[in-house]
Parts: sequence; C-alpha cells; structure tokens
Amino acid sequence: MSSGNKGKDEPMNAARSLLLGCGVLRKEVLRLIEKNGWPLDTFFLDSALHCELAKLAHSLRSALAAHRDRDVIVFYGCCHPLMESMLEEAGAIRAEGQNCLDMLLGHEVFLTETENGAFFLLEEWARHWPRVISLSFGTNRLEVIREIFQTDRRYILGLKTPCSGDFAAEAEAVARMVDLPLKWKVVALDHLETVLQAVVAQRMRRLPCLT
Repeated sequence: MSSGNKGKDEPMNAARSLLLGCGVLRKEVLRLIEKNGWPLDTFFLDSALHCELAKLAHSLRSALAAHRDRDVIVFYGCCHPLMESMLEEAGAIRAEGQNCLDMLLGHEVFLTETENGAFFLLEEWARHWPRVISLSFGTNRLEVIREIFQTDRRYILGLKTPCSGDFAAEAEAVARMVDLPLKWKVVALDHLETVLQAVVAQRMRRLPCLT
C-alpha cells in the first residue's frame, strides 16, 4: 500500500511546497498536480492508516517533523481527533473536507450516498482489502464482520475515477464477503480539483514574495 512515496520519485526541491497526505487518491492527486502545473512535491502515507489512529498520528507527526523546513499542505480530512492540533503545531494547512471521499465526491453527493447506506470502496482499499479488514476488525469471525457492516450499510459503492484501473473482481469479492449488493459510481475529478486549487492558492498567499 502507498507509504512514504514521493509520487514520481523525483528529488524534492526545498524551494517548492510539499503536499503530504494519504495515498488512497495518490494517482488522482498526481494527475491534477501535473494538469495544473502546481509547484508541489508529494509525499504519501499508507492509505490504511485511518484504521489505526495511533499509527496515523505517529506517521503524520513524523512526516511533518521530517519536513519542518518545508511549506506543507496536508491532504487529509478529519481522520484523527487531534488532526487540527497536529497541523497547528507544525504550521501546516489542510485541504478542506471531512475526508477523502467528501473531497472527491463533493459534500452533497457524499452526504446523500452516506445517508442512503453506502459503504464507499476506492480502488486502493479494494486491492488491499484483506489487510484493511484485518486492521479494522482484527480476528472477528466473518459472521460478526457481516453483522457490523449490515447494521447501517445497505450496499457497497465502488468509485471509479479517470485514474482507476479495473478492480471489479476485487470489489465483487468485498461485496460477497460482507454480503451486500455492489453498485458503481463513475466520479470525475472536478470536486477534488476544486479542493486542491483552494488549498494551493491559500498556501501561495502565505508564502513571502521573492524579489
């Protein structure tokens, strides 16, 4: 799974800002950076860290400390109770959104699908589902996991972006495991691009003018 990846594996430029974030939408973020020509280096953390809050806090704090000399944009939602205080301590700013799904779908669509009972499935999670489910539910038996899912979820919603590969087989396996129907939604990158544009503009306004 994505962990500490610099995107295109190019040397980091200390004069550029750094986008530090969850690797779950790594391909989408890199495409938008390239499309818009944003002056950003990237560093992505493990996409399953939201399942282990202590490890998320440790990894994020460590990454922020390692790049304390950089102007940092954090690509995370409210994925940890101490997220805002960690960013304040580091002097970093965060993209606006409850989580990566909120940023990708837009708040209204995210809220509607959530209220309808969707369990959102991105490609990165689908391809590493055994690890994700193990981190989330430990050694619980399959019937217990199914009961937990079916308590408030009605269907699995696979999200396909312009960057997605074919992960239908993996998504179908997830749906069978939790015994919920599988639906699909094709998602453009418009909302994600708007979120990133806003935080990049905010970061640029904070930088001192070089003359």
